Amino acid sequence: MPRSAFLTEAIARGFVFQCTDPEALDARLEAGPVAAYIGFDCTADSLHVGSLVQIMLLRLLQRHGHAPVVLLGGGTSRIGDPSGKDEARQLLTDAQIAANMAGIRRVFDPFLSFGGGPGAALVVNNADWLDALGYIALLREVGTHFTINRMLGFDAVRLRLEREQPLTFLEFNYMILQSYDFRELHRRHGVVLQCGGSDQWGNIVAGMELVRRTEGKTVFGLTSPLITTASGAKMGKTARGAIWLTAERLAPFEYWQFWRNVEDSDVGRFLRLFTDLPLAEIARLEALRDAEINEAKIILATEATALAHGRAAARAAQQTAREVFGAAGQGPAGADLPGIEVAAAALAGGVPAFQLFVAAGLAASNAEARRLIRGGGARLNDQPLTEETQDITERDVRSGVIKLSAGRKQHRLVRPV
Repeated sequence: MPRSAFLTEAIARGFVFQCTDPEALDARLEAGPVAAYIGFDCTADSLHVGSLVQIMLLRLLQRHGHAPVVLLGGGTSRIGDPSGKDEARQLLTDAQIAANMAGIRRVFDPFLSFGGGPGAALVVNNADWLDALGYIALLREVGTHFTINRMLGFDAVRLRLEREQPLTFLEFNYMILQSYDFRELHRRHGVVLQCGGSDQWGNIVAGMELVRRTEGKTVFGLTSPLITTASGAKMGKTARGAIWLTAERLAPFEYWQFWRNVEDSDVGRFLRLFTDLPLAEIARLEALRDAEINEAKIILATEATALAHGRAAARAAQQTAREVFGAAGQGPAGADLPGIEVAAAALAGGVPAFQLFVAAGLAASNAEARRLIRGGGARLNDQPLTEETQDITERDVRSGVIKLSAGRKQHRLVRPV
């Protein structure tokens, strides 16, 4: 068993999958605060819950007095990480990368403490050093420490080749640049630990070896397991899209609903990974069975939402869920339900039901909306909707809104403007 508080809790909560030298890292963590980093490429203007394990790992590091470093890939996003990908990412423009970086930067504010001082989180951009590199100079200095034989053996490369999927030379350079990041962060900020998902193991080990060969220093790597649901689905993806971490991308109520609807067998594991609740309390909640497990799910949803969106938003989402699901059809719909605005003139003339369900985001296409209505899964103001072409008009407005529902768990408010 480790002796350092961070590693002990990280293992107990399920964050640790691989570690390069657990005993040496444990001793280094016990000796005093360390700086540790995780990299995030800027491929969208937000992160989704697939990145949440890494964010929570940085949070745990900071809670134990260590300094988390968030590395934004302003430089490496120009290439794209091939790890776990069957195809090359579409190349982004510099303007797209800058806009994505600004959006991603905001994701970390609720989870980490910034502002300077010991243990404060730091955000850096690898474009600060990668943009200044001359490519030939980089290859002469760093490329000699990488062999093609070894690079071909790493999973990120090997799996792509085994599947006969193309791997561009541009992507092949990603490992070298990520390794260079580790060395640069070690030089600039004293970083001695790189963390990441299990698909980053090869990149992390390559970076450690570069630091050892060129700096003569020992640094460490730690990966977290790939998180899937009990049914095997990839974390962060649902039938209706990604579960984003910013309110601009996904309303806090929908974020709360995602956690409320997890499978029973995932509750304990997700409480350990995605909340700060004490492990003893999680053990109590995990032991609940049958209808009582819903108590644990509500706590999971509220605690996870409070971390991402604040305690007030989490309570509002819980209250909205109580209004919507606890007394369907009785009283006004929850004010925090996500919704859309529709021109009052359009409603005066009537909008076909299937079209409004698509506009509200309750169906991905007209065909899907029609199937939903024909199958009995659609409701208008909590009443079954059976005619897919039925006009929804201003006469359907109740207390200033029209409530649309897909199944029992997806709801939208339509507000005439």
